[in-house]
Amino acid sequence: MSKSIISTEEQQLFGHPKGLFYLFFAELWERFSFYGMRALLTLYMVEEIFKSLSNRDFATAAVYASYGSLVYASTVIGGQISDKILGMRSSIFFGGILMAIGHFVLAIENDIAFFLALAFIIVGNGFFKPNISTFVGSLYKDGDVRKDSGFTIFYMGINIGGWIAPLLCGWLAVKYGYHYGFGLAGIGMLAGLIFFWSGIKKNVFGDKGLPPNKEVYEKKIVGIPQKTFIPIVASLCVPVIAFILASYKSITTDDTFLIGEKNIVGIIFLLIGVGIAIYLIKILAGVDLEQRKKLIMAILITFFMTLFWGFHELSGSVITLFASRNVDLGGIMTAAQTNSLNSMFIIILAIPISLLWGYLSKNKMNPRTPYKFGLGLLLAGASFYILSISGASADENGMVPFAYLFIMYLVISIGELFMSPVGLSKITDLSPKNIVAFMMGIWFLSSAYAFQIVGFIGKQLSVESTNANVGGLETLSIYTDGFHLISLYAIGAGVIVLVLSPLMKKLLGNVH
Repeated sequence: MSKSIISTEEQQLFGHPKGLFYLFFAELWERFSFYGMRALLTLYMVEEIFKSLSNRDFATAAVYASYGSLVYASTVIGGQISDKILGMRSSIFFGGILMAIGHFVLAIENDIAFFLALAFIIVGNGFFKPNISTFVGSLYKDGDVRKDSGFTIFYMGINIGGWIAPLLCGWLAVKYGYHYGFGLAGIGMLAGLIFFWSGIKKNVFGDKGLPPNKEVYEKKIVGIPQKTFIPIVASLCVPVIAFILASYKSITTDDTFLIGEKNIVGIIFLLIGVGIAIYLIKILAGVDLEQRKKLIMAILITFFMTLFWGFHELSGSVITLFASRNVDLGGIMTAAQTNSLNSMFIIILAIPISLLWGYLSKNKMNPRTPYKFGLGLLLAGASFYILSISGASADENGMVPFAYLFIMYLVISIGELFMSPVGLSKITDLSPKNIVAFMMGIWFLSSAYAFQIVGFIGKQLSVESTNANVGGLETLSIYTDGFHLISLYAIGAGVIVLVLSPLMKKLLGNVH
C-alpha cells in the first residue's frame, strides 16, 4: 500500500490506526449504557411508571417512540454544531457527560427523575453519537482500503456492549430492582468517557477531531465564548424535553396531546423533516454533478435504512413485551435479557459476512449497496413471519417456544449486517467533507423517524390492562396478527428496493 494512503508517522495497531481501538472501547461502553437502559425501559414503564393506567401499553409506546425519535434527531443538531464550532472531541466528551448524568438519574426512584433522565440522555446522545462514528472515518485517508474493515471492527464494539449490557442490567433488575440496572448502565457510560479521555492524553488521535476554526470556537455570544455558551444552552434544553415527555403521563387513547391528532413530538418531526429537505435541496444545488450523484445515493440508502430500523427497533418495545407475556423463556433468560440476542448474533456473524463481501469483491461479484439493502429488508420480513406463525405452537396459556424468538433474532441480525455497517461506511464516503458529520446526523435521523413507525405499531398492538402479568391466547393473537402484517410490509419494501436497483444503477452510474 502506498505511503500516500498510510502515513509513516501514523500510530498503528493490528494494521489499523491506533485511535480506532480507543474509539472502539469508548463506543463499546457507551453502547453498554444505552442498550442496558433500553432493555429495561419498556418493561419499567409498563410495570412502574404507567402501571395504574388501563392504557399503559399505549402510553408506554408513545413515550418510547418519542424518546427514541428525539435521541436520534438530536444527532442532526449535534453533528452540525460539531462541524461548525465545537469539533468532534469536545462534542463527544460533553455528550458523554450528559448521558452519564442521565443514566445515574434513572437510578433514582421518582417519576420526575425518570423523565429528566431521558432528557439528559437525549441531549447528550446528540453530541456523542454522530461524532464518534465520524471520528472513525476521519482516521483513514481517502482511498484507504482498510476503512470498511475498520468500521466493521468499530461495529463489533457497538454490539459487544449491546450483548453484555441487557444480560447484566436485566439480571440486576430482576435480582435487586430496575434502578440497580439503570445504575450499572451509568457506570458503563463513565467507563466509555475514561477510554476516550485516555486516548486524547496519549495523543493517539493526532490532530483529528479538534475545533474546525479556533476563532469561531472562542467567539463570544452575550459575553460568553461559544465553547461554553453551547453547553449552557444544551443543558437548558433538558428540562424542556423532560416536560414534553412527562406530558404523556396523562395521555389518552386518541393521542390528542396538544394539537389535534398530532402530539408535540410529531409536530417537531414534521418541522425537522421540512427543514432537512430544504437544506438538502440547497446542498444538492450547490455541488457538482458527481457530488450530487453521491449525495442522492446517500439520501436513498438513508431512506431504505429508515424502513428497516422501523421494524428492527420493535425489539425494545413490542417484542420485549411479547417475550414477557407470551414466550416460554424456560429460565434461559428474562424478557429484558432477550434484547442481547441481536447483538450476540451480530458478533458471531459480523466477521464471516465481512469476509464474504471481501471474497465477492475480489471475484467481482459483490452486490451493489441497493441490492444488499433490498435483501436486508426481505430478511426483516422473514423474521417477523417466523414470529407470526409461533401461535401454532402455543400451549393452553398462550406461551410459545423460545426457539421462535431465537430464530427471529438470528434472521433479522443477518439482515442488519447486510445494511447497517455497509451504509455507515458509505455515508462517510458519499458525503462532501465539509458536511460529513451533518450527513452522519441525517443517517441517525433515519432511526428517529423509524421510532415514529415503532410508536405507531406499538399503539396498534397495545394491550389494555392494568395487570402486570397479562398474557394468554388473546394477547398472543394480537401480537401474531400484528407480526404477520409487519412481515408483509417489510417483504414488500424489500421487493420494491430490488426492483428499483437496476434503475438506480442507470441513473447514478458507477456510484455504489
